[in-house]
Amino acid sequence: MVISCMTFPVVAQEENAYIREGNRHYKSNKFTEAEIAYRKGLLKNSKSLEATYNLGNALFKQEKYAEALEQYQKIVPTDKIPKEKLASALHNTGNALLMQQKVAESIEAYKNSLKLNPKDDETRYNLALAQYLLKNQENNKDQNNKEEEKEQPEEDKKEKQNKPDESKPQEQNQPRDMSKDKAEQILQALMQDEDDTMEKAKKMPPSSRRSVEKDW
Repeated sequence: MVISCMTFPVVAQEENAYIREGNRHYKSNKFTEAEIAYRKGLLKNSKSLEATYNLGNALFKQEKYAEALEQYQKIVPTDKIPKEKLASALHNTGNALLMQQKVAESIEAYKNSLKLNPKDDETRYNLALAQYLLKNQENNKDQNNKEEEKEQPEEDKKEKQNKPDESKPQEQNQPRDMSKDKAEQILQALMQDEDDTMEKAKKMPPSSRRSVEKDW
């Protein structure tokens, strides 16, 4: 027992040292180095919520959105952290989902974040944006369907109506990762949309719209 008690603070000290190293790299925009440091911290303590969360942010900055989401989901849900930190983790979860075009899921994450921190205007803005993007997706889908129906001959329309829909199982198996170009488009929307979403977000100042992920 004496050895155990003496060893644990050393391990914790090494873990914290790696986290501090990762934070220094992160602030210097050296996100790959930050990722490596946070992973070293997790080798010392695989249950470190801070190292897990910060690793998610470092991965997000490298556009590794699926990997970042995996880290955030290790924290959400949990009752081991204060509500503000959990709200931030949910906010970042929403961002990672949005960047993978999982818009409906991102909306749920933002809503859950706002339940814990109703005064967070940044999350409210991102929620409004996600809802705006989802509405556009639905409108575009409806418009495309109408245009396809117009272009089809009457015989093809009748054949399609009688034919069972085989597209849904195929769609479920499609990968949903985003290209970098598409990710850039959504990032630009996060930063620049000034119209309908701004009104919903209570006309937030530009400085608060530019944050992509929340730190602890």
